[in-house]
Amino acid sequence: MHYFTICLSLLGLCECFNIDVKRPRIFSGPEDALFGFSVLQHENNGEKSILVGAPWDGPQNNKKGDIYKCIVGDEINSNCSKACAPLWSQECGTSLFSTGICASVTNDMEPKDIIAPTAQRCTTYMDIVIVLDGSNSIYPWYEVQNFLSNILSKFHISPEQMQVGVLQYGEISVHEWSLRDYQTTQDVVEAAKNISRQEGRETRTAYAIQMACTEAFSPDRGAREGATKVMIVVTDGESHDGEELPESLAECEKRNITRYAIAVLGHYSRRQQDPETFINEIKYIASDPDEKYFFNVTDEAALNDIVDALGNRIFSLEGTLGYNESAFLMEMSQIGFSTHILDDGILFGMVGAYDWEGGVLMESKEGQLKPSREAFEKEFPLELKNHAAYLGYTVSSVVVGNYRRLYVAGAPRFKHKGKVILFDLTPEGDVIITQALNGEQIGSYFGSEVCVVDVDQDGKTDILLIAAPMFLGAGNKETGKVYVYCLDKDGFVTNGTLHSQKKEQDARFGYAMAVAPDLNHDGFADLLVGAPLEDDHQGALYIYHGDEYYIIPQYKQRIPGSSLSAGLQYFGRSLSALLDLDGDELLDLAVGAQGTAVLLKSRSIVQINVSLSFQPHSINVIQKNCHRAGRDSACLNATVCFLALSPFFVFHFILLLKILARALFDSNSQRQTLMGVIVCVGQTMCYPLPFHVSDTADYIRPISFTLHFKINDTESSPVLDEGWPTTFKKSVSIPFFKDCGEDDVCVTDLVLQAHMDISGTSMCCASNVNVALICPCRQQPYVIRSPRRRLAVEVQLQNQLENAYNTSLTLHYSKNLNFSFCLFLSLFLSLSNSHSCNVSYPVFHSQSRVSL
Repeated sequence: MHYFTICLSLLGLCECFNIDVKRPRIFSGPEDALFGFSVLQHENNGEKSILVGAPWDGPQNNKKGDIYKCIVGDEINSNCSKACAPLWSQECGTSLFSTGICASVTNDMEPKDIIAPTAQRCTTYMDIVIVLDGSNSIYPWYEVQNFLSNILSKFHISPEQMQVGVLQYGEISVHEWSLRDYQTTQDVVEAAKNISRQEGRETRTAYAIQMACTEAFSPDRGAREGATKVMIVVTDGESHDGEELPESLAECEKRNITRYAIAVLGHYSRRQQDPETFINEIKYIASDPDEKYFFNVTDEAALNDIVDALGNRIFSLEGTLGYNESAFLMEMSQIGFSTHILDDGILFGMVGAYDWEGGVLMESKEGQLKPSREAFEKEFPLELKNHAAYLGYTVSSVVVGNYRRLYVAGAPRFKHKGKVILFDLTPEGDVIITQALNGEQIGSYFGSEVCVVDVDQDGKTDILLIAAPMFLGAGNKETGKVYVYCLDKDGFVTNGTLHSQKKEQDARFGYAMAVAPDLNHDGFADLLVGAPLEDDHQGALYIYHGDEYYIIPQYKQRIPGSSLSAGLQYFGRSLSALLDLDGDELLDLAVGAQGTAVLLKSRSIVQINVSLSFQPHSINVIQKNCHRAGRDSACLNATVCFLALSPFFVFHFILLLKILARALFDSNSQRQTLMGVIVCVGQTMCYPLPFHVSDTADYIRPISFTLHFKINDTESSPVLDEGWPTTFKKSVSIPFFKDCGEDDVCVTDLVLQAHMDISGTSMCCASNVNVALICPCRQQPYVIRSPRRRLAVEVQLQNQLENAYNTSLTLHYSKNLNFSFCLFLSLFLSLSNSHSCNVSYPVFHSQSRVSL
């Protein structure tokens, strides 16, 4: 019985597996605008693109940020069409409030619907009317002009902040200018310099106030709905129409106009008159309480001494309650710093809300849920409110048992170690915290990035990944760390960390993470992790594969940025893997870097089934059936068949076959041959491999075929499935032709006759044996001595029935004898005091006879 052994070795297996690193597509943008800070694969009406964020783009004095729409083309540097991103911050008085803003965009990437749930009008959204006494008693007038210019310079004049109108009065009242006439601070200051005194012998203050309330604050003169209405009355004497003041002030109250009143005592001082009655009237004009809304100055020059105090009272310093006490609510919320799309709305992170303690907000069709500062008190005690936890730095959601959704929010600065909370939101906006996961190292930024993975894609979360990208590892380097948490009932339990490159270097591993629906076509979701500081800030991308309910912690592929482009920096700072962008039905990866966005193609994965068969099914070494290289040979055909399973339709193999010395391929009479084959997916493709076996003394060991193959086009063709064996052996029994009748069982009858040339001995015979022992039958020992120093043994072996295979004879003799020679059979194998020989090897034919 003989065996052909098939050894299949798959050459050219891509160590980096199935992400193509040879042909990246690189989109370039303005580096100083942080082009590549964020990337998102996008599809609209069949058009697929990469959206790239550049948050610092725009003119030098107006960096609102831009979004670039990059269309995937055939060229390495494809063109991008540009669209402006919305303004993130708003100027309110002397402060810049970052409330944040989001916008949906049209197909042309133009902003359409603005989403700004924390946006609020500035506290400086005011309409201010100054009612200015211009009667004869005011002196000197230029001091009044200076006061007017100085106080106006404190105001922040713009359509979205303050508007100012001036009404001057004496005996009559005149609108110097209306609220809508000037829209910049510079313009109103210039206008104030040109105001001339009206003069007049009477001071009709009640009439002026009535006119201001009814006319100056009217929409016709530019009054805005929703603006705070403020009146500033400046006068130096008692009114001549004081009896009408109650009616005028009632009109102001009805219109919700706040009144500041300033009593200038210069006229009384110069005449040495008691100003008490005058002061009481001005206090009556001012809103309550007097200590906030009433001022008095010794003379006209002293008006400039109250400019700062008046300005601070009109609009308190934004975001403060008092000395060293912060009271920011939504002014610095930075909504949109993180977002998570839900089926019925959007979950926003508000990292700067509540004095940078942070928070979350949900916007949906049913309305807005905005938990209060106190809603998270269980995990974020109010006494730590000034610690800037940054809750909402990242947000997401998980689906646990019974398909219950919980929300996730990271707070990477909580107690400087970081925290991630899982919580539920009631329709009333109440927060129910179900679990809190805490960081272990100060400054690691645990919770700055989270990633939720439904590995088996059954609708329930399997894995929660939490990054601590600034985690200090060996050598005090910012290696970064990604923690793995597995779902256990309704909560998550720790299950180790992901493995990255073992090298002491700054990496910020986990700075960005993204789920890829299925890169290796095994039905499980996979994971991308960025490490933008690796390799001296060139960056790297790690790819991990999912398996049933977990992520395999050892990365399957590491793609260094330096392998894609020599100048690449911070590769892996942002990630997106959602779509097939180039139409080859394979998922593509978008990776952000400094000033660039990189598109990487994934390659198809192939599973190859190999089979081998032989014809004829046995080798006839008795009757040769072909003539090869001048010799009679036994010819056979091996047939190798491939069945490939892959989304890729056709690909090419290079096939290298080797065979041991006892057989040669017909094509080149060599022990190895090289050939190219084509495999079509889903079709069994077979190729003949004729070979021949010549006469040989070795018919025992199997003839071994070794089959090596690799895919010819290593850059664009598929790669072998990672779970498929790279080497395997298969034994196929190919018997020799035995010529032993219909039952194919050889029955032999071997007859052995032997005698020695010593008198007094008899013949020893044996039948049906493969090995015969030649034994003298003399009863007494025989001594060989001079002059007779030789002993001859004659043996005769006959096969009386069917063929015998692998027949041999062995001669054993005394150790004090030396073997001399053999007359007929010369293939003896010496084993100390015995000799063996093969008889008509490999077959001792029926009715054959040999002698020695």
